[in-house]
Amino acid sequence: MYRQFLAALIVVSGSTVWSQSFSGFTAGNIVVSRSVYGGSAGVLAVGQPLPPVCPSSASCGNAKATDSGGYPSLNSPNNVWNNNIVDGSFGIASPVFLDQLTPSGTPVSTLAVPTSMVNTSFSSKSELSLNLSADGTALTFMAYVAPANTFDVSNANTPMVYDPTNPAGASYFRAVVQVAANGAIQLTPTNSFSGNNGRAAILANGLYYMAGNGNNGSGTPANVVASEGVQVAIPGQALATPPLPIGDFSVSQVINPATGLPYPPDKLGKDNNFRGLTVFNNTLYVTKGSGGNGFNTVYQVGDKGSLPSLANAASAAFTVLPGFPITLAKASGAQYPFGIFFANAGTLYVADEGDGTTANAAASTTSGLQKWVLSNGVWTRVYVLQNGLNLGQPYTIANYPTSLNPATGGLRNIAGKVNGDGTVTIWAVTSTVSANGDQGADPNQLVAIADVLANTSATAAAAEKFTILRTANAGEVLRGVVLAPVAGATPAVNVPLILSATNPGATALSPGSMATAAGQFSTSPSPTVSIVDSTGVATQAPFAAVTSSLITFLVPSTVAPGTAQVMVTSGAVTQTASNVQISTVAPAIYTANGLGLAAAQAIQVSAGNTQTAQLTYQTDSNGATIARPVALSSGTNTYLVLYGTGIAAAGTALTTATINGVAATVVYAGPAGAGSGLDQVNILVPAKLAGAGNANVQLIAEGHAANPVEIILQ
Repeated sequence: MYRQFLAALIVVSGSTVWSQSFSGFTAGNIVVSRSVYGGSAGVLAVGQPLPPVCPSSASCGNAKATDSGGYPSLNSPNNVWNNNIVDGSFGIASPVFLDQLTPSGTPVSTLAVPTSMVNTSFSSKSELSLNLSADGTALTFMAYVAPANTFDVSNANTPMVYDPTNPAGASYFRAVVQVAANGAIQLTPTNSFSGNNGRAAILANGLYYMAGNGNNGSGTPANVVASEGVQVAIPGQALATPPLPIGDFSVSQVINPATGLPYPPDKLGKDNNFRGLTVFNNTLYVTKGSGGNGFNTVYQVGDKGSLPSLANAASAAFTVLPGFPITLAKASGAQYPFGIFFANAGTLYVADEGDGTTANAAASTTSGLQKWVLSNGVWTRVYVLQNGLNLGQPYTIANYPTSLNPATGGLRNIAGKVNGDGTVTIWAVTSTVSANGDQGADPNQLVAIADVLANTSATAAAAEKFTILRTANAGEVLRGVVLAPVAGATPAVNVPLILSATNPGATALSPGSMATAAGQFSTSPSPTVSIVDSTGVATQAPFAAVTSSLITFLVPSTVAPGTAQVMVTSGAVTQTASNVQISTVAPAIYTANGLGLAAAQAIQVSAGNTQTAQLTYQTDSNGATIARPVALSSGTNTYLVLYGTGIAAAGTALTTATINGVAATVVYAGPAGAGSGLDQVNILVPAKLAGAGNANVQLIAEGHAANPVEIILQ
C-alpha cells in the first residue's frame, strides 16, 4: 500500500517541468504571468460532491459536479467551468509560467514555476499580479501551496486561520513567490487571506506588502477578518506565523456627502477586498474594484513617504485619494479599478476591468485605461483610453467553442514605463465577458499603448490606440505584467520549500515522517538532504524519490523538536531552508485525488467475525478517481483505515477523529511499517452515519489537525 501511495506522489510531482535552459531575465523586457489548465476529464467526474471536504459546521448543500474536468472543446458540450454555477468556490489549481517578452511582444523565454512549490487557481481572474521590488532586482506574485489539480484552493482556509463555516473545508497557505533576475526562487507561505485569494505582493524595505481578500463562510470569525485586506509578511518567516494586517478600512469611516452622516457599515471585513497594489515614492497604494461592499476606488495606505513597518502596521490609515470616487460598490455608477501605475507624482494610470456584463461592455465610458492628473491636491480623471480594445466585440480562439467566444470588458493588471520622448508605454492584461460558466477562464489578451505624458486632452489622445501583442490560446489565461527585474550585486540563490509529504497545510514536520523539498535542483550529482536540528546536530535524511523539482525524504527519528534548517546539496551548491519547525507530531493523511478523497480502506467485521475489505476509491471509465461508497449495515462494524505520516508519536491515546462532525472511536494509531514513515489509523465508523452520503473525516493527533479527507457513506 505504501509503495502505491509513494508511486502516486512521484507521478504527480513528475508533471513538473522546470526549463533548465532558462538563462535569466533581461533588463528592458517585460514579463507576463500565465497559467495553463492542466486538468482533463480524468480529474473530475460528473456527480462528484462539491465543494470538497465540506465540514458539517458549514452549509454544504448537495451540489454535485455537472461537468467533467474536461476543458471546453469543439467536439464536446462539456465545460468544466460550468461547475462554478453549482459551486461558487470552484477552481482547479494550475501551473504558473513567467513568459519573458520584448517590449513589442516577441517571445524570449519562459520560466516554469515548479508545481511542486506553488500553483494558481484556474480560473480566479484576480490572481498572479506581478510587481517589481523597490530596488528592481526581483519580481513577486502570490499563489497557493497546493498540488496541481487540487480543487477550490482559492476559497479554502489557511492552516492557522480556520473558519468552520467555510464550505471549502481544506487549508492551504497563500504564498509570496519572489523570483530574481537569474530565475532563482524563494517562497514564503503565509496565513493571510483565509477563505479567499491573495492578489498582489511587493517587496520593499525588507518586507512583503500584500493585497487580497478573505472570508468564504457564513460567519465572520475575528481571526478571518484580521487576515483580509492589506497584509505584511517577513521573507522566510515560519509557517505558523499569524497574519499581520496593515490597518483596517470601513465605509463607516467616511462621511456620506448626501446625508452628512457616516456611511452605514457593510459586511464585516469585506470593505477590505483589495486588488491592485503598488509602491511609489516610498508610499503604499491599493485599489478595490470587486465585491458588493465598500468603495471601488484607489487608496493610500499609511503616511505619504513612509511605508508601514511591523511596529506601526496595525495603526496605518486608509485614505481615498482626493478626487477619486467614494461611490458604494453596490451602487449605480460604481467603477472597477484594478492595476495602477504612477508615471510621476502628478500622473496616475488606473486600469478598469468593467462590470463583467456583456450587455454593458461596449457602452462603458470608464473601463479601459484611465488617466488621472493631480492639481492643487485633487486628482482629476482627464480621459479614458479605449481605442483598439474593441470593448464588447467577441473574438475567436482556435479550437475553442464559438458559443464561448470572449470579448474584452476592460483591463486588469498593468505595467508602465516613461520614455525619453515624453510618452508613457503601458502594457496591460485584458478582462473578458462571455457566456462561460466562469469568465475568469476565458483566453484573454496582452495589449500595449503609448500615451503622451503631458497630455490632458481627450481630443488630443483620440488617436492613441491599443495594440494587441498576444492572445492566449485555448486553455491559457494571462494574468500579470511587469518590467523584467535586473541583477543585484550578489547572485540570488534558490531556497527550497520544505513541507509534509502529503499535507501541504502542515506547519511542522515530525521525526520519522515523510517530507518533501520542493524547488529547482540539479540531479547530477545526486543531491543529499541534511537536517540541522535545534540542538545543532546535523543528520542526513534518507531519500524516497528525487526529481529536478521534488525530493521526497524521511525525517530521521533522532531529529530534535524546535527550529531546524534543511539543506539540499548537489555538488558544490547548497540550498538552505530556515525556520523549519520540527514537532513531535505533524499529522497528514494520504488522498487519492484533488478533491481530498481518502486513499483508505473500509474493513467490515460481521457478527461472526468475518472480515471484508474495500478501497474507498475507484477509477471510472475516463480514468477519474472517484469515491467508492461504503455501505453501513446493522450487525456489522465498519472500520475506516486511513494511511498517513507524522501521526505515530501521538499514538492511539492522543489521536481523535470525527466523521461528519460525529465523534468516532480511534482503535489504533501508529506505524504501518517499522521505519517506513507510513502510519495507519483505524477508526470505528458510527453506525448512525448510515446514509450520510459525502462525509468529512477530521483527524486530530496530540492537538494538531491533519488535512481533512472525505468518504461517501451509504
